[in-house]
Amino acid sequence: MKRRQVLAAGAACCASLLARSAGAQAMHYAAPERFGRPDIASDEGGLWALMDREEKGLRRSPLVLRDEKLKNYVQDIACRLGSEHCPDIRVYLVRTPLFNASMAPNGMMQVWTGLLLRMENEAQLAAVLGHEIGHYLQRHSVERLRDIRSKSAFGQVLSLFGLIGAVGQIAVAASAYAYGREHEHEADRIGAVLMHRAGYDVAEAAKVWNNLLKEVRAREGKEPEQTAPLFASHPAPPERRDILGQIAAAMPGGSRGDDAYRRHVAAHLDEWLQDEVKRGQYAESLALISRQIGSGFAPGLMSYYRGEVYRLRAEPGDQDLALADYRLAAQMPDPPAVAFRGIGLICRQQGQNGEAVQGFRRYLELAPAAPDAAFIQSYLAELGS
Repeated sequence: MKRRQVLAAGAACCASLLARSAGAQAMHYAAPERFGRPDIASDEGGLWALMDREEKGLRRSPLVLRDEKLKNYVQDIACRLGSEHCPDIRVYLVRTPLFNASMAPNGMMQVWTGLLLRMENEAQLAAVLGHEIGHYLQRHSVERLRDIRSKSAFGQVLSLFGLIGAVGQIAVAASAYAYGREHEHEADRIGAVLMHRAGYDVAEAAKVWNNLLKEVRAREGKEPEQTAPLFASHPAPPERRDILGQIAAAMPGGSRGDDAYRRHVAAHLDEWLQDEVKRGQYAESLALISRQIGSGFAPGLMSYYRGEVYRLRAEPGDQDLALADYRLAAQMPDPPAVAFRGIGLICRQQGQNGEAVQGFRRYLELAPAAPDAAFIQSYLAELGS
């Protein structure tokens, strides 16, 4: 047997043993009692004070969603997971088209809309929230803080919790505040048992990681560690997926909550998909949107935005792919009006004037007050309609 095969077999064996051990340990996890506010003179007390200041700024931020119904929904999931720690958990939904959630030592939790867009059901969201609550319960952030000595590094740590990370410094924050493999595995294990106790299907936790892995791999065919700081600072994705799968096998049953989740986020999907397309990471967006279409999540709207990704990417053949998706979206029971505009624009370019006119007319029927209505009217006049 070749050396590489021997090493692979050894790694697989170790991962299997670790997974079985993790499943057994998780079943016996006992959460600590609620945390009292630490002395301001201590390192943890100082961190709490800084996080309090960050939280005040976050409350005023225009990036925070003001949808109380959605916020309360996510807060309720966090409370079901956190149990007696519920009064200390404060959830903020932040409009940022990246996959991220974090929880500060003082109980401030951020959940970014890029993460919400990537969830398929309530159980998957519970897996992410449970993982962050696991870090919180074990005080991992405090341990990490004690390892940091320089002032500059400390500022980078704060950027993970603050909005600095949302505007371009996520790579710096991830490297400065990367939990070790032991902490990540422990948070996964705790998150799984919190899910199980709250009545969720633990098998959905592995799907979250696997879905994200496929999405990142779509970018130029590179391994995730080469393109995503989240993966560079976490355990190897296949190992993590396998361990979560083994843990789930030890905790069968539970609900997924597909309908409840989709019902609560439906009003924001259009906005989140717009943000996703604007990122310009077309391969990742295609992987994400195609997966959601396959899961039956808002197929009309998702098909339209996949068409938009193809149109904007503009590689050979993409115009036809975009038109096919616009047509698919237009055939749905409650089609998005913009799908007909898309049909009109591409058919006009391709000289299919009859279908272009039909598309533009239908668009104006469904959205008579659209901001681009005058431009569409000019196209109709140009086409002799």
